[in-house]
Amino acid sequence: MTKINLKINNIPVQAEPGSTILQAARAAGIQIPTLCYLKDVNKTGACRVCTVEIKGAKSLGAACVYPVSEGMEVFTNSQRALEARKHTVELILSNHCGDCLSCIRNQNCELQKLAQQLGIRKVRYEGEKTPPTFDEVAPGIVRDTSKCVLCGRCIETCKKVQGLGILSFINRGFNTKVAPVFDKSFNDVNCMQCGQCVNACPVGALFEKEDIHRVIEALNDPAQHVVVQTAPAVRAALGEEFGLPIGTRVTGKMAAALRRIGFDRVYDTNYAADLTIMEEGHEFIERVQHQGVLPMITSCSPGWIRYCEFEYPDLLEHLSSCKSPHMMFGAILKSYYAQTHNLDPRKITVVSIMPCTAKKAEVVRPEMRKDGVADVDVVLTTRELGRLIKMYGINFENLPDEDFDQDMFGQYSGAGVIFGASGGVMEAALRTVKETLENKPLDSLDFTVVRGMEGVKTAELEVAGMQVKVAVASSMSCAKPLLDEIRAGTSPYHFIEIMGCPGGCINGGGQPIINASIRNGFRPIDWKKERAKALYDEDALQSVRKSHENPQIIALYDQFLKEPGSPLAHELLHTTYSKKERFK
Repeated sequence: MTKINLKINNIPVQAEPGSTILQAARAAGIQIPTLCYLKDVNKTGACRVCTVEIKGAKSLGAACVYPVSEGMEVFTNSQRALEARKHTVELILSNHCGDCLSCIRNQNCELQKLAQQLGIRKVRYEGEKTPPTFDEVAPGIVRDTSKCVLCGRCIETCKKVQGLGILSFINRGFNTKVAPVFDKSFNDVNCMQCGQCVNACPVGALFEKEDIHRVIEALNDPAQHVVVQTAPAVRAALGEEFGLPIGTRVTGKMAAALRRIGFDRVYDTNYAADLTIMEEGHEFIERVQHQGVLPMITSCSPGWIRYCEFEYPDLLEHLSSCKSPHMMFGAILKSYYAQTHNLDPRKITVVSIMPCTAKKAEVVRPEMRKDGVADVDVVLTTRELGRLIKMYGINFENLPDEDFDQDMFGQYSGAGVIFGASGGVMEAALRTVKETLENKPLDSLDFTVVRGMEGVKTAELEVAGMQVKVAVASSMSCAKPLLDEIRAGTSPYHFIEIMGCPGGCINGGGQPIINASIRNGFRPIDWKKERAKALYDEDALQSVRKSHENPQIIALYDQFLKEPGSPLAHELLHTTYSKKERFK
């Protein structure tokens, strides 16, 4: 196809037909600032920050939506374009609350960076501000419209990535704001609490509910025995909070930092991921052998669980009854661990470090309590852990690598590590299910057919003479067709993995905010792929790579649970789900 020839800042550029000025400039290495633009999700030209001058045109154009044409001449930094861009940002700032120093996005805010780049030292426009709404009722996400810039990125992310569309512009003119229907709280609508809207927000209008103070309070309470566990995906992203390259695996430094913060025990949720595979794998085998409900769908992602309860309650019987790994670990810590150490479960505080804001909603579910005691007490996101480490004055980059505590729950398999990437739960389960049913060692442990960042992956594998069809989906827009097939009775699959966030937990709503230039493709880094690679690299380094060969998991069953699916295992490690109403 013939390319289009144009000039940008007097530099000859070739662009694909149908390209926008922004895409052409990016391909040529020319940066044009943006605010409302979000690659593959939102391009409306609404904010006008990407304004450029086109020779011969009467008005300036928004580069993110303006198509290129043969012979076009574009100037991204003409005096006219720069002045217009500066006025636009000043107008946005005039309705912004401006508490940058105390804002959760301070030094990682796209509006702040734009003001700096454009040399804005004071806001020339002053007047009445839009009445703000502050919503902190939901367990995972806080909304502060005093910081909202009306870019629409959260709206389009919820609509296109998750297929929900619970956010929209409400009111008109000066009173316009972003909100759920009828300006309700996130807590009162069919929100997944996944946090993808938080990751899409360029400012501090959406953020996770911060629970750092609760952890500090527990650490300083001599009556509390505080145990921390860290999810697989956290090790693949935490380093970004300290300026390390995306995909840097910081397992050892993370363990060292947590120990210096003062936790009584520092464990890895990977141990419980192995436990999950034992229970989930056994459940799948039981369903296959005894004509149970198929396909069985994984239940590790609380965002996906909330979506199913709201949008597909008729399919709840397809969900595995297993709790998610960190909830299983909490239940074991407050039963077996408490008994072994002669501790009152009420005196044990379990803190989970998770890549996910939906985990904050998961821990307050009434099903996740036994005798009034919660399985897990507090969830911190990866971002919160980064802030906690900085608060304690720990020089993270120079920490020595240390192991997690090894007593009772310190060992984990490579299968547990890969839970954090889309397809990881499926691959871990296949390693155990196939080897258990065939009663012989696997020829290969790597089920690469279910790996990758595609939204949906399918495969057919022979397991003990049976052709098992599996599917893997991440994000609800990708999962929906699979769910519609089940609802219609046409699903060919036996086992389905669904994760709430695109790419899995590595791209969870609580992970470090990706730099706008990377997220929008201005810097060619596939952050999801790089984070996933960190997990697969750790898997390959493990001496044990199958959940059922973890010696401490074997010991847990021998000494406490007896066998997968036992009455005690069901009491502690399994749960139920129920239909939820869309609006309160």
